[in-house]
Amino acid sequence: MAKKRPQTKASNARQKDRGIGAHDSVPVVGAREACPCGSGRRYKACHGRAAAHAVTELVQRPFEGLAGECDWVALRELVPAATVRLTLKDGLPDGVPSVTLATVLPMAWPALRRDDGSVLLGLQNDTSSGDLSRDLADTLSRALVAEPGSPVAGERVLGDGPRLQDLLDPAAGFAPEVHEGFEFWVQDASDDASPEVAASLERANSAAIPTVKLSGVDSAYWCETPEKNHLRWVMPHPEEKLLDALARLRAAGADALGEGTRLVGSFRAHGLMVPVWDLPSDMGAEECEKPAAAFAERLADALAKDVPLTAEERRARGGLTHGQVTLS
Repeated sequence: MAKKRPQTKASNARQKDRGIGAHDSVPVVGAREACPCGSGRRYKACHGRAAAHAVTELVQRPFEGLAGECDWVALRELVPAATVRLTLKDGLPDGVPSVTLATVLPMAWPALRRDDGSVLLGLQNDTSSGDLSRDLADTLSRALVAEPGSPVAGERVLGDGPRLQDLLDPAAGFAPEVHEGFEFWVQDASDDASPEVAASLERANSAAIPTVKLSGVDSAYWCETPEKNHLRWVMPHPEEKLLDALARLRAAGADALGEGTRLVGSFRAHGLMVPVWDLPSDMGAEECEKPAAAFAERLADALAKDVPLTAEERRARGGLTHGQVTLS
């Protein structure tokens, strides 16, 4: 068995030169990237190892208690490009005109303090603990005091720090704005982005899947793919109750969204279920609105039933749970 490679004196010297000690905070980077401490080793084999052991117990529903929990999940897992204006409990600090949640930021930055002092907080970043809410709150807190015009690096988060639920106003709304691309990265259309940001913007735009949030129902997102379109709908209902309701609808032949559509299953994400429908390639987001609203009414009726499932409904339920996966 291979022996562990001891840290060299040269590595220790580099850390000392950079002002990094054994207990100092080291920025979080990708597992295969060079460790920021300057040791010359990959992060996962250096300070990333300690960070992995410091992971807190996994919080299954990190966004529970926040306004728009279902949309938080959608923006974290489903939507390529979107922004939401956030409202802080204690108001905005001096010099911070606004705080905006963004699905992704250039260079995968966890957060960015813009030149005008406004803050962008990235949602789809890797995190260092088992509590996504605490990780995001830590990044947000550091972004609020960062120098204008600078990105905010990821850091290992202590297990007793504030969570988003402690920082955000629960009475404020949560209204995502879905974008076709990532031009919102550039504060002014006339501004020249740096070469790195421009290259990152081009790559992100080329990979973005066209996505639209339905207006008639909550937290349902239409997306377009080359062969077929999909509707992915984040739902707040308890999983067992929702599965029973979907099984009742399937057994009754009422789980589709119209001709050529099919409920293909669901997945779990951050403690919530996300049913997914396959749609014909010529069925756009506008054509989904009325069928989705009608389905929401049928689902509400099915959720209200408390009688045991019939044999046919139990078989339908088994088909719905077969192959169900958990994203996070």
